[in-house]
Amino acid sequence: MSTQEFTALLLFATAMSFTPGPNTTLSTALAANHGLRRSLHFIVAVPTGWTLMMLACGLGLGGLILAMPLLRLAVKVFGIGYLVWMAWKLSFAGTLAEASRDRLQVSFAQGVAMQFVNIKAWMLAIALAGGWVASSGGQPVANPGERLAIVCAVMLGFALTSNLTYAIAGALLRQWLAQGARLLWFNRVMAALLLATACWMVVA
Repeated sequence: MSTQEFTALLLFATAMSFTPGPNTTLSTALAANHGLRRSLHFIVAVPTGWTLMMLACGLGLGGLILAMPLLRLAVKVFGIGYLVWMAWKLSFAGTLAEASRDRLQVSFAQGVAMQFVNIKAWMLAIALAGGWVASSGGQPVANPGERLAIVCAVMLGFALTSNLTYAIAGALLRQWLAQGARLLWFNRVMAALLLATACWMVVA
């Protein structure tokens, strides 16, 4: 991979990883409600799931999903349903005690699986597979395996860093949010962001 391609990949990864989305929203919300330590499993689950998805796209699974309307619809329905469910749970967690009573929990397995029901993530992974793994300047490459490893490493690092950054921000707000109804309204704003993402997925 040339220096120019690698630089473009870094810029692309920065834009995709640090802009708000369902993963960063949940990382912020989980850390604000449970603290940084108890949100680490989700923070690690995101890059794990993303890397598995990128490997799947590198092997052609992503193209298969987009080529099969029913399969693509199933991914969208499960993804939208999960985001709506998480938004509902968030919108009713008004105190740290309520959040701790399993009202707002996302396991490591759920965090990994969440990546596979996000049609936006599939489209992003397919774009990476086509633009950086399988071809260079529109021409087929001789080392797709090596390029796939580079893309996976870069995206894994960015996914981990971005979600950890958002989670730290949430954890820093934790004590301030514990006062009055601040946590409730914070959670409702996070829920609204998740619903906005779900609406985007409906029309995507």
